[in-house]
Amino acid sequence: MPVEEFTAADAVGHRIVHLGGLVVEAAVVDDRILGAIEAGAAIAPLHNRPALAALRQAREALPDVPHVAVSDSYFHRTISDEARRYALPGELGPIVRLGFHGLAVQSVVERIEASRVVVCHLGGGCSVTAVRDGRSVDTSMGFTPLEGPPMGTRSGSVDPGVLLHLLRSGRSVDELDRLLNEEAGLLALGGLDDPFAFSHFTYHHAKWVAAMAAVLGGLDVLAFSGGIGENRADVREAIAARLRHLTEFRVEVVAAREDLVIARATRHVLAA
Repeated sequence: MPVEEFTAADAVGHRIVHLGGLVVEAAVVDDRILGAIEAGAAIAPLHNRPALAALRQAREALPDVPHVAVSDSYFHRTISDEARRYALPGELGPIVRLGFHGLAVQSVVERIEASRVVVCHLGGGCSVTAVRDGRSVDTSMGFTPLEGPPMGTRSGSVDPGVLLHLLRSGRSVDELDRLLNEEAGLLALGGLDDPFAFSHFTYHHAKWVAAMAAVLGGLDVLAFSGGIGENRADVREAIAARLRHLTEFRVEVVAAREDLVIARATRHVLAA
């Protein structure tokens, strides 16, 4: 989506979902960073391609100020190796769980006073993250933003055998890409106001929360953020109701403020 208006600024921070193979919190945009974002578009096409377009437009409109790419996965660098690695042969390369929604989750947990927090960031994309003492321990999104519970138009986790079956049935890679990213999830089930889709959505999110509570050894706070998480009390209540057997925990609604985390990271990298 094109940016319609720009205002004067000392610097511009950009949320970048996938920085290719770079493991950095933030970096001033140059040819190397542009190349990393382009490489990441193969993994996160719904995010990196529009981000690249917006970045180029912003650099044309504000050519005399630094532009900083801020990683959306860096917050998850603290997850354990057992959480990060897939059970795949090492010769395939660095195919590991990266995690996303890091900027949103970080902005949420910074405003919660508790040790064991599970953050449900529910919007067009959905993720569930286990956080202990402010550090990411495990998260539902993986090598790509597709893994995890069902989302708005994304499938969430699917048996890989289904994808092999569809490929063998004649579907192309591009068709599968479009199906999994744009034609699945709540859209395929009838939307959040459909009774079955609502039940399916809350069931799978509760299952992921329970898994993250197991990782943490208990649950102090279940936090909700994102468009659905912040605005749909019925979704929050349905998920929490499925989890009341776990232990006593409180539910909090915390508006995600990625912009504040991006601004702080931008200042930090420019001051270095």
